Amino acid sequence: MADPAMSVTPYWELTFDADGDVDGARRDRLLAEVGRRGVRDLIVFSHGWNSDRSGATRLYSRFFAPIPALAPAASIGYVGVVWPSMRFSDEPIPDFPRSAAAAEIRRPALDGDTRRALLDTFPGRADVVDRIARLLERRPAEESELEEFGRLVRLLVDVAPTGPQALCAADTLTEGAPQDEPEMFACSTTVACEEFARALAGLGSAPSAPEFALPNPWDGAHELLRQATYYAMKRRAGTVGERGLGPLLGRLAAVAPAVRVHLVGHSFGGRLVSFALRGLPEGVRTVKSVTLLQGAFSHYAFAPQGVLRGRQNRIDGPLVCCYSRFDQALSTMYPLASRMAGDAQGLVGEVLGVKWGAMGHDGVQAVQGTHACVLADALSGPMPKSGCVNVDAAAVVRRGGAPAGAHSDIVHPELARLVLAAGRIR
Repeated sequence: MADPAMSVTPYWELTFDADGDVDGARRDRLLAEVGRRGVRDLIVFSHGWNSDRSGATRLYSRFFAPIPALAPAASIGYVGVVWPSMRFSDEPIPDFPRSAAAAEIRRPALDGDTRRALLDTFPGRADVVDRIARLLERRPAEESELEEFGRLVRLLVDVAPTGPQALCAADTLTEGAPQDEPEMFACSTTVACEEFARALAGLGSAPSAPEFALPNPWDGAHELLRQATYYAMKRRAGTVGERGLGPLLGRLAAVAPAVRVHLVGHSFGGRLVSFALRGLPEGVRTVKSVTLLQGAFSHYAFAPQGVLRGRQNRIDGPLVCCYSRFDQALSTMYPLASRMAGDAQGLVGEVLGVKWGAMGHDGVQAVQGTHACVLADALSGPMPKSGCVNVDAAAVVRRGGAPAGAHSDIVHPELARLVLAAGRIR
């Protein structure tokens, strides 16, 4: 029976916890049914920082909707990955209903929806969330109170976790050691919040300080919290991909070796499906394409200094990376949060963007043989059969308000066509 909330069929859902453990009943249903349903091509999509199943399901339903008409002769199955992430409710998403918080003027305090999302995403931290909310509401003048706010944020997101998530935090290697802690956690909270306040003013989502005046660091405190939670979600995404989805794809290959798998990920979901390649059992060649939509992880992840170096060779097809200059979350906030201290360069300067850039900002970097094109050319010509392919998707990924910009503007038939082209689904 078709899921009434889903636009396509057959559709399966895979649910993972923060450590990558999968819901066994949903996993077994997929493994038992995919062969019986005659599926030849299976598109597996992972969301980014949607806070609940309903948000992820709406995204999947809308993205998948045009595919049956685009490939009417293909035998396609669909999988939606659900993992414990969150989205601040004041971030507008193009074409999706706006929450009450997003409809109002941006405020530094926590709205009710975001507060509930924090409680769901970080269970057992209710007292910490309450204290963070009170400080954001009061905005006390004492610097010690701002530093206390920073301490609470670090405590909330568990900067140095134990267990499997600690192994999946890094995107790049420096001198052989994983770099798994953004410097926004190492510098003073006042410095970090002042930098975020300046960046937000430049994006038009916070009051600008008078010329030559120092910004009020509390104007950037809400953004520090947002970026800290994104860091925790980034870590979780790698864990779910490597420990959860990758091994599951190995089991799928064992029971349905003829099924061709196509991985699609948005934002940190792009990191999730990429880390699934690291968890894919040796010898499995059923993954025929990977498409990253505004990937929120380092553009050096597949480079020689990246933790995913060479993993694109586990794909029996291309790794397609979509990027857009209109994605403010990845062009400004991501590199700023990743760098944050010890650099006197401008906030959005070329040096900052090159060193700390994300996949969804300028594509895969420092990987020999990477092909580059604009979206129209990718859709009109043959897709490379292997290797990395950077696709400038700014022609369609261009709408959205500050501070994320067009980061979530991915529901377009052109991008659905790109997934089909990457996987040679006809």
